[in-house]
Amino acid sequence: MSASSYTMSQRLQSAKRAFVTRRVDSNDLQGLNTNQSPKSGDLVLARVTEIGHHTKIERIDGRKATLYEGDEIILAFGNRYAPDQFEATVPNNLDACHMVAAGGIAGLALGWHSRISVPTAIQPIGLITNKYDQVINVADYKLPSHQYGLVANSVPSVVVVGTSMNAGKTTTAAHLIHGLNAAGHTVGAMKITGTGAGGDLWLMKDSGAAHVLDFTDAGYPTSFNIGNEQAKQIYPVLAAELIRKGCTAIVIEVADGIYQQETNAILESPDFKQYFPNVLFTAREAMGAQSGASWLVNQGYNVQGIGGRICASPLATREAANALGMTVYDLADLRDPTTACYILGTDAYTSGTA
Repeated sequence: MSASSYTMSQRLQSAKRAFVTRRVDSNDLQGLNTNQSPKSGDLVLARVTEIGHHTKIERIDGRKATLYEGDEIILAFGNRYAPDQFEATVPNNLDACHMVAAGGIAGLALGWHSRISVPTAIQPIGLITNKYDQVINVADYKLPSHQYGLVANSVPSVVVVGTSMNAGKTTTAAHLIHGLNAAGHTVGAMKITGTGAGGDLWLMKDSGAAHVLDFTDAGYPTSFNIGNEQAKQIYPVLAAELIRKGCTAIVIEVADGIYQQETNAILESPDFKQYFPNVLFTAREAMGAQSGASWLVNQGYNVQGIGGRICASPLATREAANALGMTVYDLADLRDPTTACYILGTDAYTSGTA
């Protein structure tokens, strides 16, 4: 190895590296390409030029590292869909752009919520290459598609979906995982759409999930604007891996709301309905709960109940229960093993549980 390539390799190793790049072998980070236009998933070395909304970067080990102007960071280019934060797109060059997610997404911010500050500004230095001078993409390290694929209903499951971002989906999923784990299940969790970030995965793991995967394990830093057909290829890869690992129950989080384009395409897919018919719907208020749950029922899903941030209000909880004739489960309910198994559709503890 030449002195110049050694220096570049060391420079890349010392940069603050984001969570969405965690599957990439650090030894493969060797050089830079400054002439190629980026595409979603490409790794980029960038310099922080102005601190904005994101003051920290989530590292591959989950720790959030404080950012300073002048820091060199490793991100992945991606589109961002976040009505409460940013809408962003992959730029067509390496001009100045933004870090639009703490998990490590580089993109050109098109707009943002009025309650947050401007995005953190970055200057791309170059796309990161391997020893063959090929630009590294997170898709190069994705899980393989298992040859046996999925068998419908081979493992009981619950899909957690909601009205929108911050409806309480991840918290609901985590407490349900805790209940299923207490019931003796080997729980697998997967988040099949969204923006790459470790917080949700760590919470699911802390709640008792034996194995946790998300769309980044299928090769996508975010699922926004990857195309509906590509989005529908994510869940079979992740579910097959969880089944291969011996999970006896699977909890699936589908990000954002049912009108978000990739989420909607997946939920309307006949195959997805066949594999994962049981749904727990999350909402912030009664009207959203009624509208979303009714849409899911019309799609043919078994809506097992309502959860999410609506449970913070006894009045809204009562309104939703009356309007839908469904049970609204608070977090304590979800942690109860018997209730968790009922929502899963098994109505029973697994064998060998005390």
